[in-house]
Amino acid sequence: MKNFTIYLVVSLCLFLAKVQAQDSFDMRVRAIANKIEMATKEEKAALKKDVEEVNVQLENRSISIAEADEKKKVLAEVRAKNIENRVAIYQKELNELVQLKVNGTIADNDTLKTKGGFKIIWDPKFSTKKDTLSQKKGEARTTSQFVFATGINNLVTDGAVANSDFRYMGSHFYEWGVTWNTRIAKENNLLHFKYGVSVMYNNLRATDNRYFVDNGTTTDLEVNPVNMKDSRFRNVNLVVPMHLEFDFSGKTVKDGKTSFRTHESVRFGIGGFAGVNLKSKQIIKYDIDGYKSREVTKGDFNANDFVYGVSTYIGYKSTSLYLKYDLSPLFEDNAIDQNNISLGIRFDLL
Repeated sequence: MKNFTIYLVVSLCLFLAKVQAQDSFDMRVRAIANKIEMATKEEKAALKKDVEEVNVQLENRSISIAEADEKKKVLAEVRAKNIENRVAIYQKELNELVQLKVNGTIADNDTLKTKGGFKIIWDPKFSTKKDTLSQKKGEARTTSQFVFATGINNLVTDGAVANSDFRYMGSHFYEWGVTWNTRIAKENNLLHFKYGVSVMYNNLRATDNRYFVDNGTTTDLEVNPVNMKDSRFRNVNLVVPMHLEFDFSGKTVKDGKTSFRTHESVRFGIGGFAGVNLKSKQIIKYDIDGYKSREVTKGDFNANDFVYGVSTYIGYKSTSLYLKYDLSPLFEDNAIDQNNISLGIRFDLL
């Protein structure tokens, strides 16, 4: 129940961090502009259809040219009046919105400030309608991204990962979370401070029918007397990653105004992470005489409660090659320190 509560809280925080920026002044103005544009297009399309019907009557000689012209004039006046009435409704919405802006109820632009002082950007590409007013004017100095990473995972023993006791392709990791990216210099787009919160899943699959056994103060690999179909050891960590990011997206100058955007070119980040171990568990699968069974064992397995390490990534736009290494040993009191290492692909999605 405790783990479920932790996951629920973390998930809600990540979700709200992405969606709470969607209630800004500029966003609402664009929404009203969309309504006005849609109303105009609908009435013009209806007028075109009406005129085509009049032209059919004219071709069939059921009405004269003079009667056709008069009908078209009346139809045009009706549609113009419809546009006027519908736009008036949206104009009222806009006036009320401006009043909210004057009262300070909503933000000036596409960003909202959180209680912690961070700014989160609302990205127009998530809109479901085409937005004729949404020109790329550059990002706020602080933006947010959803992060997902996956790849292979293993242990470094005595400073080496060669001849590992764990399968290279069978052991893997996952990471998901949210980050904030703050441009350090006001007028330069190269250096950024990237920070956030992530959940890391590190999985290890031992070779030679071995599995982890808690022997009191140490946790050791031992051969299982029963043939196993699969054995997987998993650590789940909640961490705070921090990186210094070099973003070569540059800047854009238009009409004498300079704007900046991130994740548009080559990016390189270097930093680390620190956090806590949420849980450890071992999953063993058996297939004996056609009978399949699955055994799940949860416990601390003498794993370190506090985890920390270094990480780096390099890539283009939202996709990067990602490497992370735990400076904290996997187990607290084992005679030989073993440190987790992961290599994979990372996606920073705006």
